[in-house]
Amino acid sequence: MTKSILAITMNPSVDISYPLETLQLNSVNRVTEVTKTAGGKGLNVARVLHQLKSPVIASGVLGGTIGQFIEKKLDETKIKHNFMPIDQESRNCIAILHDDMQQTEILETGPLLNEQDEANFLSHFAKNLDGISVVTVSGSLPKGLSTQLYAKMIEIASVREIPVLLDSSGEPLKVSLSGKHKPFLIKPNQEEIAQLIEKPIRDLVELQEVLATNSLFKGVEWVVISLGADGALVKHNEEFFRLTIPKINVVNPVGSGDSTVAGLASAIAADADDVEVMKTGMTTGMLNTIEKQTGFINNELFNEYYQKVLLKKLN
Repeated sequence: MTKSILAITMNPSVDISYPLETLQLNSVNRVTEVTKTAGGKGLNVARVLHQLKSPVIASGVLGGTIGQFIEKKLDETKIKHNFMPIDQESRNCIAILHDDMQQTEILETGPLLNEQDEANFLSHFAKNLDGISVVTVSGSLPKGLSTQLYAKMIEIASVREIPVLLDSSGEPLKVSLSGKHKPFLIKPNQEEIAQLIEKPIRDLVELQEVLATNSLFKGVEWVVISLGADGALVKHNEEFFRLTIPKINVVNPVGSGDSTVAGLASAIAADADDVEVMKTGMTTGMLNTIEKQTGFINNELFNEYYQKVLLKKLN
């Protein structure tokens, strides 16, 4: 039986897009084209994995009519899911696109959960690990859940020898890096690394030194530092690599980090070699930026863009 990738989103949303030529404050704005999608970083990961034809199951917590809408959207695209139901409403996130590509966002905080919800979800998570090869954990936590939740999930998966790819920031990331059981892969940017160590990082040489010497990163097999249009700096065990990507026509960069995580997870689940893991992640990230939809890639372009990713070993 082929194993699946479990893509976790703890605070999913319905993402609503309102395109307007001009946003009129203190007035009525009428919208003719509205798009509503199942949103959240982990759901972007799940969508791209599905497009890569990697078996995937979306999970996390969902509630209310908004939760039902998210499940309906996943069903329409034939993405398997197994969310823990909660007795509260999941959230909406609104993006108003206006005045020559300006974007104004209105983000609901989502449900307020408690210790019992956290214990229930950890039990739900553990039961979901049968037949799973890789876990991805993406995004923020709903209010009321502890910053230790991701670390607890990593420990549960590690006991089963299932690697966890963690794409988060702030205290939940720091706590996860401070425990006995480390995530298999993290994907922060340079600013998020600086926040973790509470010191500014001036350049890539200094960044490389931090990753090599700071105890937070010891035992993390993969550290993938996103550099945007400049590609990525990657630490794999004790080796460092610099990946560069070609100049591309960016249509929508939103969700590119999630698409990168999907590519990394897909390659890791397939037991690909180091070079293929890195280049696959870079390729899926690029493919998302050239599409209008968030968390979407054209798989037919994969090989073309894969060949354009350049890799250099730094040590």
